[in-house]
Amino acid sequence: MFNCYFKSSKEKKSFYQHKKLEMLNYFKDSLERKIASVTASIEVLESQISRNKDVEGTN
Repeated sequence: MFNCYFKSSKEKKSFYQHKKLEMLNYFKDSLERKIASVTASIEVLESQISRNKDVEGTN
């Protein structure tokens, strides 16, 4: 996977921990974007439903 040469096993472990942290932060950011998108869609849909109720109430 990575062609790196480490001076010690401690250095190797630290390297892989940092790579794992980067990967998990990437996943977190991706999920946060998806959650924001779903939240915005819910808000728009709720607004449309509310607006439709108002229109039905005046007719």
